[in-house]
Amino acid sequence: MNARPLIGITGRRFRLELIKGVDERYGDRCLDSYMSDFASRIAHAGGLPVHLSYDTDATEICLQLSGVVITGGQDVHPAFWGGDPGVVRDVDPRTDPMVHDRARDEYELALARAALEAGIPILGVCRGMQVLNVALGGTLVADLPAGPVSHLSAETAPTDGTADHLVSFEKGSIAAGLFGEHAMTNSWHHQAVDHCGTGLVVTGRTSDGVIEAVELPGAPVLGVQWHPEWMKSEDPAMTWIVQAAAKRRRSLP
Repeated sequence: MNARPLIGITGRRFRLELIKGVDERYGDRCLDSYMSDFASRIAHAGGLPVHLSYDTDATEICLQLSGVVITGGQDVHPAFWGGDPGVVRDVDPRTDPMVHDRARDEYELALARAALEAGIPILGVCRGMQVLNVALGGTLVADLPAGPVSHLSAETAPTDGTADHLVSFEKGSIAAGLFGEHAMTNSWHHQAVDHCGTGLVVTGRTSDGVIEAVELPGAPVLGVQWHPEWMKSEDPAMTWIVQAAAKRRRSLP
């Protein structure tokens, strides 16, 4: 059991008509896309990255995976967490990658629950942290109010964040073990975790109280609201998911 751990990475789906120059004959065909930074950093940390389409059965794939990364992207549809459906635009998510995508929500929620059931390490990133929370019955802040801390950085990735986005971590948490008492992080989000789902605890916040890290005590589960794949320096969260997955793999008979 010395093989590198297989880490599943989620992505998004859109129609080819969004790509400039694509022949119009293929415009209604769909493309699955993935942020390559995740795969690159997971491979560098010693894992074997694999991209997961919506068609990959969540329960069955968790029999093969050693770890799961749920990535960033669109807002989670409010129907899944009791939010206001009036904020939803009636647009096909495959033609506008920034609107709600219920197919993606359904897949990632199923994947999160299957991974939790199987005891597979999970890293939720930005939207992925919110998906993890919703999968456990939690709710979200639909739109963060303006405040002293920037939650929509205008800087171009990759970046190590700005001085006004300092996250403080709870002692004894996974996050504190990785980052120490504080860490300056990047930020590209207007939504956030509100009430935590069953079992989740808050282990990181910015000074305005916005939740930036959550964990499931006793389980290899970590959610971060920033983008570790876009940090200029090596982010410990990416190494953590590989090491946690490798540990689980070694424990299997």
